[in-house]
Amino acid sequence: MKLQVAIDTLTVEQAIKLVEETEGVVDIIEVGTPLIIQDGMRSVRVLSDIFTDVLVLADTKIMDAGELEATIAFDDGADIVTVLGVAYNETILGVLKAAKHYGKEVMVDMIGVQDIKTRAIELDEMGVHYICVHTAFDIQSKQTSPLEELLVVKSAVKQAKTAIAGGINFNNIDDIAHYRPDVIIVGGTISNAPDPKEAARQMKERFR
Repeated sequence: MKLQVAIDTLTVEQAIKLVEETEGVVDIIEVGTPLIIQDGMRSVRVLSDIFTDVLVLADTKIMDAGELEATIAFDDGADIVTVLGVAYNETILGVLKAAKHYGKEVMVDMIGVQDIKTRAIELDEMGVHYICVHTAFDIQSKQTSPLEELLVVKSAVKQAKTAIAGGINFNNIDDIAHYRPDVIIVGGTISNAPDPKEAARQMKERFR
């Protein structure tokens, strides 16, 4: 299992400091959608240039113009880009085409997908690299983790790796880690911690 830290509400300079503090523990740096909206693809470019020994994911949440938008992200150093599972198949295939050209990867974010199992099977057949179940920030007060959706995806896919995001903290990490998704995505529990490296280390310990 890999630990991905979601960097959403920080500045690029704060993001650099956070990654420096957690270096050697975190496996994937996620340049979150709010950071990309705030600072553009510069945030991806800067982090990928500085931290060459860790994967950089651009949480682009692509919904249209798949090949074009994925190409922009890959050009700026992203190793993985995200596309929404509710997007048209043609959009997702465009993202995959760009990823193949660059030798990079695609994560599909299942946020808002109603029929998780059917869509997971379709995406798996398309050849996406990761399928991520995701509890939206706006509904986390009603739903603590997308664990049930993770189990559905794990039972449905044959090739794609699985990821899980949304409200993951020390209260639910043990239950999630028990089912061994390939990537566990943690945001504020690490980025807002007094000691982010220690929080990341403790989170990684719970994976075992």
